[in-house]
Amino acid sequence: MVLEEANAIGTTFLRAQLLPEPQRREVSTLLRRYVQVRLDFLKAVNKPEMFSQLRETTGQLHKQLWVQAVAVSEKDVRAVTTGLFLQSLNETIDLDAKRINAMENHVPEITLVLLYFVAVMATGLIGYGCGLSGVRNFFVTIISSLLIAAVILVIIDLDRPQRGLIRVSQQRMIDLRDSLKEPRPLK
Repeated sequence: MVLEEANAIGTTFLRAQLLPEPQRREVSTLLRRYVQVRLDFLKAVNKPEMFSQLRETTGQLHKQLWVQAVAVSEKDVRAVTTGLFLQSLNETIDLDAKRINAMENHVPEITLVLLYFVAVMATGLIGYGCGLSGVRNFFVTIISSLLIAAVILVIIDLDRPQRGLIRVSQQRMIDLRDSLKEPRPLK
Protein backbone atom coordinates (compact mmCIF):
# COMPACT_ATOMS: atom_id res chain seq x y z
CA MET A 1 0.00 0.00 0.00
CA VAL A 2 2.95 2.31 0.54
CA LEU A 3 3.91 1.90 -3.10
CA GLU A 4 0.32 2.41 -4.28
CA GLU A 5 -0.07 5.55 -2.20
CA ALA A 6 3.27 6.98 -3.27
CA ASN A 7 2.40 6.32 -6.92
CA ALA A 8 -1.03 7.93 -6.52
CA ILE A 9 0.42 11.03 -4.87
CA GLY A 10 3.17 11.23 -7.51
CA THR A 11 0.60 10.95 -10.30
CA THR A 12 -1.54 13.62 -8.67
CA PHE A 13 1.50 15.88 -8.42
CA LEU A 14 2.41 15.35 -12.08
CA ARG A 15 -1.14 16.00 -13.23
CA ALA A 16 -1.28 19.10 -11.03
CA GLN A 17 1.55 20.54 -13.14
CA LEU A 18 -0.96 20.72 -16.02
CA LEU A 19 -3.34 22.91 -14.03
CA PRO A 20 -3.48 26.67 -14.50
CA GLU A 21 -2.01 29.04 -11.95
CA PRO A 22 -2.60 29.66 -9.04
CA GLN A 23 -3.96 26.13 -8.52
CA ARG A 24 -0.78 24.50 -9.87
CA ARG A 25 1.38 26.20 -7.27
CA GLU A 26 -1.10 25.72 -4.42
CA VAL A 27 -1.74 22.03 -5.14
CA SER A 28 1.99 21.34 -5.50
CA THR A 29 2.66 22.95 -2.12
CA LEU A 30 -0.20 21.03 -0.48
CA LEU A 31 0.99 17.71 -1.94
CA ARG A 32 4.53 18.30 -0.66
CA ARG A 33 3.12 18.87 2.80
CA TYR A 34 0.82 15.87 2.42
CA VAL A 35 3.72 13.50 1.71
CA GLN A 36 5.51 14.67 4.85
CA VAL A 37 2.37 14.14 6.93
CA ARG A 38 2.04 10.62 5.51
CA LEU A 39 5.63 9.89 6.56
CA ASP A 40 4.97 11.30 10.02
CA PHE A 41 2.15 8.77 10.49
CA LEU A 42 4.71 6.05 11.15
CA LYS A 43 6.19 7.94 14.06
CA ALA A 44 2.72 8.46 15.52
CA VAL A 45 1.36 4.91 15.41
CA ASN A 46 2.05 4.28 19.09
CA LYS A 47 1.20 7.86 20.13
CA PRO A 48 -2.60 8.22 20.02
CA GLU A 49 -2.64 12.01 20.49
CA MET A 50 -0.12 12.62 17.70
CA PHE A 51 -1.86 10.05 15.46
CA SER A 52 -5.20 11.81 15.96
CA GLN A 53 -3.63 15.19 15.19
CA LEU A 54 -2.06 13.85 11.99
CA ARG A 55 -5.39 12.37 10.91
CA GLU A 56 -6.96 15.78 11.42
CA THR A 57 -4.18 17.44 9.44
CA THR A 58 -4.64 14.89 6.66
CA GLY A 59 -8.36 15.64 6.57
CA GLN A 60 -7.66 19.37 6.34
CA LEU A 61 -5.21 18.79 3.50
CA HIS A 62 -7.80 16.68 1.68
CA LYS A 63 -10.30 19.53 2.01
CA GLN A 64 -7.78 22.12 0.81
CA LEU A 65 -6.81 19.96 -2.16
CA TRP A 66 -10.46 19.42 -3.03
CA VAL A 67 -11.16 23.18 -2.83
CA GLN A 68 -8.38 23.71 -5.38
CA ALA A 69 -9.81 20.93 -7.56
CA VAL A 70 -13.26 22.53 -7.47
CA ALA A 71 -11.78 25.93 -8.30
CA VAL A 72 -9.94 24.62 -11.34
CA SER A 73 -12.92 22.57 -12.53
CA GLU A 74 -15.14 25.68 -12.41
CA LYS A 75 -12.77 27.41 -14.83
CA ASP A 76 -13.29 24.78 -17.53
CA VAL A 77 -15.58 21.84 -16.77
CA ARG A 78 -14.65 20.06 -20.01
CA ALA A 79 -10.87 20.07 -19.57
CA VAL A 80 -9.33 16.61 -19.81
CA THR A 81 -6.43 17.61 -17.58
CA THR A 82 -8.83 18.64 -14.82
CA GLY A 83 -10.63 15.30 -15.07
CA LEU A 84 -7.36 13.38 -14.88
CA PHE A 85 -6.26 15.46 -11.91
CA LEU A 86 -9.57 14.86 -10.10
CA GLN A 87 -9.30 11.12 -10.75
CA SER A 88 -5.79 10.87 -9.29
CA LEU A 89 -6.68 13.13 -6.34
CA ASN A 90 -9.66 10.92 -5.56
CA GLU A 91 -7.40 7.84 -5.67
CA THR A 92 -4.93 9.54 -3.32
CA ILE A 93 -7.71 10.27 -0.83
CA ASP A 94 -9.07 6.71 -1.12
CA LEU A 95 -5.63 5.22 -0.45
CA ASP A 96 -5.34 7.30 2.71
CA ALA A 97 -8.51 5.63 3.97
CA LYS A 98 -7.20 2.19 3.01
CA ARG A 99 -3.88 2.72 4.81
CA ILE A 100 -5.58 4.03 7.95
CA ASN A 101 -7.90 1.04 7.89
CA ALA A 102 -4.96 -1.34 7.49
CA MET A 103 -3.11 0.34 10.37
CA GLU A 104 -6.08 0.08 12.70
CA ASN A 105 -7.15 -3.47 11.84
CA HIS A 106 -5.22 -6.15 13.68
CA VAL A 107 -5.44 -9.88 14.12
CA PRO A 108 -8.50 -10.42 16.33
CA GLU A 109 -7.74 -11.13 19.98
CA ILE A 110 -9.60 -14.43 19.79
CA THR A 111 -7.17 -15.59 17.10
CA LEU A 112 -4.21 -14.85 19.36
CA VAL A 113 -5.90 -16.67 22.25
CA LEU A 114 -6.47 -19.64 19.92
CA LEU A 115 -2.80 -19.59 18.90
CA TYR A 116 -1.70 -19.62 22.55
CA PHE A 117 -4.14 -22.45 23.29
CA VAL A 118 -2.81 -24.49 20.35
CA ALA A 119 0.77 -23.86 21.51
CA VAL A 120 -0.01 -25.07 25.02
CA MET A 121 -1.87 -28.12 23.69
CA ALA A 122 0.91 -29.01 21.22
CA THR A 123 3.57 -28.71 23.92
CA GLY A 124 1.41 -30.76 26.27
CA LEU A 125 0.96 -33.48 23.63
CA ILE A 126 4.70 -33.62 23.06
CA GLY A 127 5.21 -34.06 26.79
CA TYR A 128 2.46 -36.67 26.96
CA GLY A 129 4.02 -38.56 24.03
CA CYS A 130 7.42 -38.53 25.72
CA GLY A 131 5.79 -39.79 28.92
CA LEU A 132 4.10 -42.69 27.12
CA SER A 133 7.28 -43.76 25.41
CA GLY A 134 9.27 -43.47 28.60
CA VAL A 135 12.01 -41.59 26.74
CA ARG A 136 12.53 -37.87 27.10
CA ASN A 137 13.71 -36.29 23.89
CA PHE A 138 14.79 -32.82 24.92
CA PHE A 139 15.93 -31.91 21.42
CA VAL A 140 12.49 -32.54 19.82
CA THR A 141 10.68 -30.88 22.72
CA ILE A 142 12.81 -27.74 22.64
CA ILE A 143 12.82 -27.43 18.82
CA SER A 144 9.04 -27.92 18.63
CA SER A 145 8.44 -25.35 21.37
CA LEU A 146 10.76 -22.83 19.71
CA LEU A 147 9.10 -23.31 16.31
CA ILE A 148 5.62 -22.82 17.76
CA ALA A 149 6.77 -19.69 19.61
CA ALA A 150 8.49 -18.37 16.46
CA VAL A 151 5.32 -18.79 14.38
CA ILE A 152 3.25 -16.89 16.96
CA LEU A 153 5.84 -14.10 17.20
CA VAL A 154 6.02 -13.72 13.41
CA ILE A 155 2.22 -13.48 13.18
CA ILE A 156 2.16 -10.78 15.86
CA ASP A 157 5.09 -8.96 14.25
CA LEU A 158 3.50 -8.98 10.78
CA ASP A 159 0.28 -7.66 12.30
CA ARG A 160 2.08 -4.56 13.55
CA PRO A 161 4.34 -3.44 10.69
CA GLN A 162 5.45 -0.16 12.32
CA ARG A 163 7.18 -1.83 15.24
CA GLY A 164 8.99 -5.07 15.91
CA LEU A 165 11.53 -6.88 13.76
CA ILE A 166 9.61 -6.91 10.47
CA ARG A 167 8.93 -3.37 9.30
CA VAL A 168 7.31 -2.03 6.16
CA SER A 169 9.78 0.10 4.25
CA GLN A 170 8.71 3.66 3.59
CA GLN A 171 11.54 4.22 1.13
CA ARG A 172 9.22 4.80 -1.82
CA MET A 173 7.42 7.57 0.08
CA ILE A 174 10.77 9.06 1.15
CA ASP A 175 11.93 8.98 -2.48
CA LEU A 176 8.71 10.72 -3.51
CA ARG A 177 9.17 13.42 -0.86
CA ASP A 178 12.70 14.05 -2.10
CA SER A 179 11.60 14.19 -5.73
CA LEU A 180 8.84 16.73 -5.00
CA LYS A 181 11.13 19.33 -3.45
CA GLU A 182 10.75 22.80 -4.84
CA PRO A 183 12.97 23.29 -7.87
CA ARG A 184 15.59 25.95 -7.50
CA PRO A 185 15.23 28.87 -9.89
CA LEU A 186 17.69 28.93 -12.78
CA LYS A 187 20.26 31.71 -12.69
